[in-house]
Amino acid sequence: MENPHTLTDKLRAQGYVAHPDLAMALHLALTLGRPLLLEGAAGVGKTEIARALSAMLDTELLRLQCYEGLDAAQAIYEWNYQRQLLSIRAAVEDGESARQAESRIFSEDYLLERPLLAAIRREQAPVLLIDEIDRADEEFEAYLLEVLSDFQITIPELGTITARSRPHVILTANGTRDLSDALRRRCLYAYVDYPDRDTELAILSARNPDIDAALGRQIVAFVQALRAEDLEKKPGIAEMLDFAAALGGLGVNDLGADPAALAAALATLLKTRSDRAAIPPEVAARLAGRAA
Repeated sequence: MENPHTLTDKLRAQGYVAHPDLAMALHLALTLGRPLLLEGAAGVGKTEIARALSAMLDTELLRLQCYEGLDAAQAIYEWNYQRQLLSIRAAVEDGESARQAESRIFSEDYLLERPLLAAIRREQAPVLLIDEIDRADEEFEAYLLEVLSDFQITIPELGTITARSRPHVILTANGTRDLSDALRRRCLYAYVDYPDRDTELAILSARNPDIDAALGRQIVAFVQALRAEDLEKKPGIAEMLDFAAALGGLGVNDLGADPAALAAALATLLKTRSDRAAIPPEVAARLAGRAA
């Protein structure tokens, strides 16, 4: 695997500007074949690093979105029960024995892969994104530990399936609950924070290379000033990019030139009723004046 500086350049070519600490952690995860746990607020680019990595490696991205109540069947595999029932009915009509029918319906033809099983069955190592692991129950987290330890899954009807190639595993967490020490021990770790001014400018330039340089500086300064306000949901990088696109669509070349257009574009940054109330047009205009 390339050194961290080369990795940073390759990620940048995919539109992702990585902080040096994150690039080093990712480099070590790829070199050592270890999962990488990324923590940070929503919207700082944790999920996007997996997409950039899969594009950089020219490999498949498999995503497991975690949520409360997620169980093994939804994450690993399940049987196609409807198709199995239809097959059993057909077997009865054809006079097939119960043993013959059972051996046939519990075969690969009736198996539905979910992300964890799919990840270890690929010939080329995919990027496996386990998104928002802290939203899943502790019971699922415990089961996940077994998969991450051995990269194998046992299906009672088929036996143990061992990874053909070890997937590149990225886990993300937003701080919904504390993760177990056991999970943390199995992972390398990086905290992803909101980018500083220069990094966010670089992100904006990479994703929107045609944007006017002065307007780009105003956008970044304005968004970072918004994050310093007492908001329920601070705007992330994706919202900043949407804000820039909205301003372009409205024909805005200077944040202070058109207060009405600025107020309209706030729909891309402020996503709750309380946040919209906290930033009325006059406050937005004052922040825009400072950004200019």
